[in-house]
Amino acid sequence: MSQALPDDAPPIHDLIGIGFGPSNVAMALALSEHNAGVGRQEAVTAHFFERQPVFGWHRGMLIDDATMQVSFLKDLVTLRNPASEYSFLCYLRSKGRLIDFVNHKNLFPLRAEFHDYLEWAAAKVDDMVSYGHEVVAVTPVVRDGVVEYVDVTARAGGETVVHRARNLVIGTGLRPRMPDGVERGDRIWHNSDLLKKVDALTASDPARFVVVGAGQSAAENVAYLHRRFPGAEVCAVFSRYGYSPADDSSFANRIFDPAAVDEYYAAPEPVKRKLMGYHGNTNYSVVDIDLIDDLYREAYREKVLGTERLRFLNVSRVTGVEETEDGVRVTVTSLVTGEDSALDADVVVYATGYSPADPLGVLGELAGRCALDEHGRVRVERDYRLATGSGVRCGIYLQGGTEHTHGITSSLLSNTAVRVGEILDSIIGRGRHAALGDRAGAGQRAGSIG
Repeated sequence: MSQALPDDAPPIHDLIGIGFGPSNVAMALALSEHNAGVGRQEAVTAHFFERQPVFGWHRGMLIDDATMQVSFLKDLVTLRNPASEYSFLCYLRSKGRLIDFVNHKNLFPLRAEFHDYLEWAAAKVDDMVSYGHEVVAVTPVVRDGVVEYVDVTARAGGETVVHRARNLVIGTGLRPRMPDGVERGDRIWHNSDLLKKVDALTASDPARFVVVGAGQSAAENVAYLHRRFPGAEVCAVFSRYGYSPADDSSFANRIFDPAAVDEYYAAPEPVKRKLMGYHGNTNYSVVDIDLIDDLYREAYREKVLGTERLRFLNVSRVTGVEETEDGVRVTVTSLVTGEDSALDADVVVYATGYSPADPLGVLGELAGRCALDEHGRVRVERDYRLATGSGVRCGIYLQGGTEHTHGITSSLLSNTAVRVGEILDSIIGRGRHAALGDRAGAGQRAGSIG
């Protein structure tokens, strides 16, 4: 027997999004475009919750001269809808910079400019989002023994709100990753904190920084701190001989193509591992060659002039950090000799990457209904929907955390526009299928009464 919904039940959305970073902003833009082209009966209703008070994306790394590593054409909409009014080119036109950008002859805008584009796009759909709301619970709503909806509880200050949805789109982004046993603090930072914390050091005249890591963020941190603090020594520590260049050649970039997602998803597990091994150097622990050249040129210039502030402690790793009364004692171990050396620094910056948020962490008791593979990872359908048992009818979609099933673009901008279109098509298609099933069931029941 069906459980009737109470009179005070919250309104039912077609989808609720958790998080409002670039992926779910792109989702909202796709919804807006879809709804503008259909009648009211076919419109998809949605709401998003974002715990930040305003839109923000890696604000701590908006270094003034840092550029994007992805073409502006891989914005939030263009690969899904090249005619979209929400494209980066439309943003440039609205800012009066379109011709200037074209004359610049560059596919890679400043990161600060792209962030401004993301803010501009998010503002276009801000009627769909509640900022300053942290999702604290997801509760299944069961009818006829099946999870038909989810109730999403979000908290803002001391108040909570509850929204009900037929589908959930989780876009909670990435979490800064620190080495085991190392905690962030006043003098031990993750690179995501850089710009937020660095201003407090201006008056203290720091003498030495240690930057740990071999990727793009690490190299950018080294260059920025070296420029920002002309009296300080900057020590880069990594286990390689030097920074490795990113492979952004045309053929290698095919790993980011939408078609590559289909191929990766269909590939056997051993092939998936090989593909990640072959093409990890398009994204992980690699640096733009121009930045590598700039850093080497500066290090050589300082060596010639006898003013070496830029130091590279290669084939080494940081094996100990201890905050002292006025700094940090860093232990650096040579991988060749095993010899330890101590450095006293004002700040240690760990550019050690990010990890996807646990997609099951927000689902509460519903997490137990999600299927796992033999490695304990969530099973994800091709349409980015979590695989669940037959007792779950509502859709739970992931934007991120799907690298093991969908490949390297899981948490990158490269495929965002296409991915949200696929998720939207899935939600609409499954909704129509359910509606047809409901009508067929109603007809059968009506026939049996006669």
